[in-house]
Amino acid sequence: MKNYFTEYGYTPDKEAMDRALDLIAANLGNIVSRDVLLSCFSMMDVTSLKTDDTPSSIIRLVEKVNGLKNAFPEFPLPASVCVYPDFVETVKSHKKCDEVHITAVAGCFPSSQSFLEVKLLECGMAVEKGADEIDIVLSLSSFLEGDYESASEEIREIRSCIDEAAAKQGRSVHLKVILETGLLLSPELIAKASFLAMEAGADFIKTSTGKVNVNATPAAAYVMCECIAAYYRKTGRKVGFKPAGGISTAMDAVSYYTIVSTVLGHEWLDKSLFRFGVSRMANNIISEIEQKTVAYF
Repeated sequence: MKNYFTEYGYTPDKEAMDRALDLIAANLGNIVSRDVLLSCFSMMDVTSLKTDDTPSSIIRLVEKVNGLKNAFPEFPLPASVCVYPDFVETVKSHKKCDEVHITAVAGCFPSSQSFLEVKLLECGMAVEKGADEIDIVLSLSSFLEGDYESASEEIREIRSCIDEAAAKQGRSVHLKVILETGLLLSPELIAKASFLAMEAGADFIKTSTGKVNVNATPAAAYVMCECIAAYYRKTGRKVGFKPAGGISTAMDAVSYYTIVSTVLGHEWLDKSLFRFGVSRMANNIISEIEQKTVAYF
């Protein structure tokens, strides 16, 4: 079995990580500012992944994004609108802001428990319909069994599938791989999953689906960012980071922003390398900046 820690010269150090996270938490009051919150807002994947989503509800969400500049002229647009694959065409037909991407969760999200052929078909169709970014879940059925090769091969096949579908349209797509860190019960497992996903072709690694009991945590984020840094030192390829699930307050955003800044540096503080998966946080950031309760989204 491959030793990722030897390969990349990194092993999680829980004591050092806990000390770093304590310092970050103690200093958040000095970090938070209007500019930081606006930066966080620009890196949001505004998300609706509910069982009762309908074309009408997704259109309302897209229209909120379209109208953001009129409602809040000083705010940046979010990075993307994130939906289930069957709503990609709905977003595409109503979105007026070219710079806002369409993200689709695919590959039998959120459990990833199905046949690879089904996952490939869904991912390819999402790209054909117009998705700019595909978020999939690591095959935990293989990974937790210790079958890292099968888990890696699945990501590689999905990577190839979406690249082929995008190339037919003369464009490229981003692949985000969700590790579901709340089900990986040690920093070492989170690190192994991070390295595996990056090696297999992930453009981003993402914490969580938001559909399990434990979702994004600062500890998981810190390990993932350290893995991204180690991978970059070894390969020269920059991989992005996306915390998602359970992130709702403005200070949650500032916490993850500070972790990324601390571990990866300011060059990662850009939507090309850092995203938030959010449903509630958008309103809370607006409210914090405006200093009043705002329920825009």
